Amino acid sequence: MGYAHEYAHAVLHRGRVPMEPTDHVVNWADGPRKGKYYPHAEAFALPGTEELPDVPVAPGLLTGAGGPGEGTGGLAHGDAGPAGFTLPLLSAMLKDSYGLTGRRLGVQANSDLPGLPFYTHANWSRGTAGGGGLYPMTIHWASGPAAPVLPGLHHYDVHRHAMTRLLAGDVTGRVREALGPDAPDEALDTDQYLILGVKYWQNSFKYNSFSFHVVCTDLGTLVQTWRVWAAARGLRVAPMLWFDEPGLNRILGVTGEEETVFAVVPLRWDGPAPRRNGPRTDPRHRPSVRHRDRERSRTLLDFTALTAMHAATCARAADRPAPGALAAAAALPVDAGGVRTPLPPPVLPETGLRRTLRRRRSSFGRFDARRRVGAGALSAVLAACAGTRLAGDTDPSGDIRLARLYVFVNHVEGVGPGAYAYDPGRGDLRLVAEGRQGTFLQRNYFLANYNLEQAGAVLVPTVRTTAVLDAVGDRGYRLAVGTAGAVSQSFYLAASALELGAGVALGFDNVSFVERLGLSAGDEAPLLIMALGHERPGPADFRHDIA
Repeated sequence: MGYAHEYAHAVLHRGRVPMEPTDHVVNWADGPRKGKYYPHAEAFALPGTEELPDVPVAPGLLTGAGGPGEGTGGLAHGDAGPAGFTLPLLSAMLKDSYGLTGRRLGVQANSDLPGLPFYTHANWSRGTAGGGGLYPMTIHWASGPAAPVLPGLHHYDVHRHAMTRLLAGDVTGRVREALGPDAPDEALDTDQYLILGVKYWQNSFKYNSFSFHVVCTDLGTLVQTWRVWAAARGLRVAPMLWFDEPGLNRILGVTGEEETVFAVVPLRWDGPAPRRNGPRTDPRHRPSVRHRDRERSRTLLDFTALTAMHAATCARAADRPAPGALAAAAALPVDAGGVRTPLPPPVLPETGLRRTLRRRRSSFGRFDARRRVGAGALSAVLAACAGTRLAGDTDPSGDIRLARLYVFVNHVEGVGPGAYAYDPGRGDLRLVAEGRQGTFLQRNYFLANYNLEQAGAVLVPTVRTTAVLDAVGDRGYRLAVGTAGAVSQSFYLAASALELGAGVALGFDNVSFVERLGLSAGDEAPLLIMALGHERPGPADFRHDIA
């Protein structure tokens, strides 16, 4: 049993036993940037994105299923999708997922509201959710000869929507070596890779030891956006989570304890596939980025649990689990029998994916219980969440469901108040606890930015975290919590498509939810709470696009 089991236990019980250091005070004045800054590196602009037509949100799209051999994508009327990514497609996916798309200045209940009118504290919206709005994920593009740019390693600058060239020369052979010969064919038959890293300080300055858990959710939200975006165009995106992590860190020129690679996402490019068995890389030639990110913070702190989790999940990082190993940690089926409440078939309205991503936001105290959520809308959101998979190298086919869903119903048409387990096979709800749940929800939520009783429903995804760790090792913590993050992104997008308010939170007493849902005898861990409902009409907001 590795350290990740100890960390998972600490996270589950942190509502009752605070994680060390308990005296940490956030120094907001000395906080880091929301992004990396390379003052001496050249950059080139990416193609514009608005010319690319939007695509409809089709049934099954928000699960991320799509592309060859993975279900229904978002293309309609028999349209043929592209053979692979192009530079305009890559540019649009990055902009729609992690690029800055608008300024948020609506009147709401979050604690950062007083500073938002000042430009230096402005909150910029993105299509992807970020834990605490901190966005610590770093995106690098390793491009080979197939792309219409000079081969090299580039950093995606979210503020300028540009690529910063950090290294010239083809390093994709090194990336393939890091993935290993047992990686899926889709990871080896390409010379284009998105490399997802985490700069720990961008999150740990606020969340200290809890930050490793938070950045794992960030990994899942971003990958899920890419899976949805690619599926809409008949393409497939799947993250590789097992690889030679120290080797890729050396190429990026980063120290793993401060910044490290969490995932590699191969991109099938539009054009002939490169030869997998091309010339071998010279072991004497070890390219490495020399440009260094300039940190804004003057004082950086280390946190023991964060350092230990990095070491635990980095050990044996290249030892990919055997095929089928993850099946032992699959979500358990909903018990047969019990009191059942049927739900209407899930249906999403006709809307565009880009519009859905641009509308995504957290409601922060704007819920209004006077308008009940429709049972059909709840069914659509539950189905999107239940169908979510990361579908990476541990589950290439996307067959294994890791997350099970529970829902606390407050104000839903045709569904009585209570706590339920969602049965995705039958599309109905099994009663777990009868009666109103608003007082329980609010009593066990730590912050003041939501009144959960006013939400129509609160969804709770659970993952058998310890079973995942037993099945695939400590590195599986990134997968388990990343899956919950992916579910939360599906939740946000489904709510956005339905024009419902949504909010995801980590600050709750997990143990109380285990007890209320009757999970004490098992290994399911509630990892998120996700509030859904109508918002109050006529909210005060800021129109950045006409300012």
